Formats: sequence, C-alpha cells, structure tokens
Amino acid sequence: MTSADASSPVDWQERANMAARSVTALFGKKLFFLPGTHLAEVKWPAPAWRHGLKGTLLQPWHYWWQAHYVDCLVDAGRRELGKGATPASRFDGPGKPSAGRLSSRLVLGMWLRNAFTFVNNYYDDMAWLALAALRLDKLAEEACKPGRRRNARVRESLTRQFDAACTADMGGGAFWSKKRDFKNTPATAPIALFYARTGRVEKAQTLLDWLDATLFDPDQGLYLDGARLSPEGNVIIDRAVYTYNQGPVLGVLLELGGDRNLTRAAELVAGVDRLLTVPLRAPAAVSAAGAPRKVLRCEGTGDGGLFTGILCRYLALAAADPRLPERTRAAAARLVLDTAGAFWEGKRPAGPGDGPLHRGQAGRPIFSMHAAEPAAVTYPPGTVVELSTQLQAWMAIEAAASISMAEQSL
Repeated sequence: MTSADASSPVDWQERANMAARSVTALFGKKLFFLPGTHLAEVKWPAPAWRHGLKGTLLQPWHYWWQAHYVDCLVDAGRRELGKGATPASRFDGPGKPSAGRLSSRLVLGMWLRNAFTFVNNYYDDMAWLALAALRLDKLAEEACKPGRRRNARVRESLTRQFDAACTADMGGGAFWSKKRDFKNTPATAPIALFYARTGRVEKAQTLLDWLDATLFDPDQGLYLDGARLSPEGNVIIDRAVYTYNQGPVLGVLLELGGDRNLTRAAELVAGVDRLLTVPLRAPAAVSAAGAPRKVLRCEGTGDGGLFTGILCRYLALAAADPRLPERTRAAAARLVLDTAGAFWEGKRPAGPGDGPLHRGQAGRPIFSMHAAEPAAVTYPPGTVVELSTQLQAWMAIEAAASISMAEQSL
C-alpha cells in the first residue's frame, strides 16, 4: 500500500533514516560533555547561553520529549536489526553508534539530567518512558546487547509509580500528576498499555473500562481529555479532544484484543479519520485519483508538537492488524502514509539562513510543525525549530516505514 498520490514505490526506510540523521545531527549532544551519554536540545539552533553545564541546567527540561526520542531511536534500531544489525545497516553509517546504543546512552542521559532518578511529578511522562524502555529492552534482547538489567530497573521503579497513580477515586483511572486532582486519558491510556505489555492484563482492562465509561464520546467515536472532582465532589469532564490521546488507547485496545475491544478500535480509527483530519494545502493537495488529500491534524508547537506523531505510531499498529476489518486497516494506513508523505514533501533543508551550522548540519531536512503546510511556511529560515515537532515528523515517517515493511513481508 502506498500514499494516495504515489506513482512509484517509496523507500520509507531511507526516508526514516534521513529523519533520524537530521534529528540527531541538529539536536543531539552529550550531556555535560560526558562520554557515553546522549540528550537532545529542545530547540535548534540552541542559544549560545545553553552550552555548558550551567546552560544545560537552566534550559527547560522536557522529560517526555526525550522519552519519545528514545522510542524513535528504538524504531530505527528495529530497522537496523531487520537488516542484520551490522555496522553497514546503522542509520547514521558504520562509523557512528547504532540506534540501540544511542538510545541506551539517551536513557542514561535522562537519568543524570533528571537528578539520578527516572521519577518525576507527571505519571504520563513516566508512562511514555516506561513504554519506550520496554521496547528498548526487547530490542536489546533480540540483538543480544547489554543494558537489560538497567531497563529492568526502569520498569520496576516506574511500575511502583503507576500502581500509586491508579486508585478508585472517580471510579478508577490514573492520576495525571502527583497533585492527584485530575485523571485523564494521557496518563491512563499509556499506563494501561504498559500494564498490558507486561502481563497485567486484568489491570489494563480495568483502566480501559474506566476510559470507555468515563471519557469515550460515542457521538464522535473519540476519547475526551480527562475528569476532575469539583469542590462539591462532582465529576467534571474536560471535553477537549486531542490527537495523541487516541493513539495509546488504540494501542491498548489492540494489545488486549477480544471482540469488544477490536470493535471499539475500528470505531476509534473511523472517528480519527472523520474528525481529526484536515485537507492538505501544499505541495500536492489532490491525489492521483483527483480526490482531496487529507492528513492528520497537528497541534502546533510545544508539547502539542508531538501529538500527531504519537497517533501515527499506533495507527500503524492498526494498519497491520489482521483482526481488524480491511476498511479499518486501509484507513489507518492511508492516514499514516499521507501524513508522513506530506511531512516529507513539505520539508526544507537547513541552510545558511538558519544561522551558524555545525559539522554535518547543512542540508539536513527540517520538517513542518503542521503536515498540511510546508516547512518553508511554518519554519522559514532563521526560525527557531522545536525538537517536539521534528520528533513528530520522524515518528510519522517511522510509522510509514513500519507499514511498508509489513506489506513487504506478506
């Protein structure tokens, strides 16, 4: 299956490698110049004051952006493994670290930067890292690489946090933060997915049942943001709908399976297709068949810059799941491939107009923050580019690569 406007096969794996090389070249660095560590700057180009120990400590610390960086590197590592895990298969070439090694260094960098712990005040942040570490551990196991003991410590430490977050308040679900005043989809869904992937199926289903009963909107076929208690003790629903909330719920539904969950998964994909898409404006707004191309809605910069990439990751799982109806799989694949294709088509190269370029940065693709618009519009030369938006495009392209690889294996 190819993007709706494609006239020839697309090498999504090479596109994913180029996205990986761009993010690591523009944003990646050692933490405090320490060997064996890795971390990403949150903006590029980084202001001069951010360099060095003091600058690193003073700049904003986005734990969960780094967690998704781990996940993206694991995606690249899985592609390397599929090609034999040889030096020649590495996304950045034989002279550079493998994606798995770099992701392991990143986890160490996160631990050091987070004051020698993986625990923070937000349960959703920790859930994203726990899911990424679980995938990293699986990659290390299959590649026969070290680091699994460290990965196990991450899981054990964060599992205790999740157990504390999941209470009977408001009928169930997981708290969003340690303020313990708000339960929401962003925390409950990835925690449920983590439980499902670590064998605690009953606990995962209980969390999913709470989401279905409390935050699923049947009119939209989508999940709302969260629930909090009023001073009078009433449950107040936050009815905001975000793209990324749908992704991990879709992941839990597929992970647990069963007729009810799979039916809901199909309903969720349909809701995303119907309500969370926008028309593509440029550069190719019409498919080869003459129909308007739709791409997933994006949520801007900051934390929102990650949202649509997260949804793409889980839509790719739906696209490859034979238990779902063919129309559902086709819709999920189309959404991912068209969105990833739009990010790719709309990229621009890093150049002199972006300021001083370090070695290896010139010509690296910069992706738009909105799939529906080109990067030349949303990130013109000289504009500061945020890590979250570049991870989002990389995730979408990795999702497209996974769909392509699944089709090739049939």
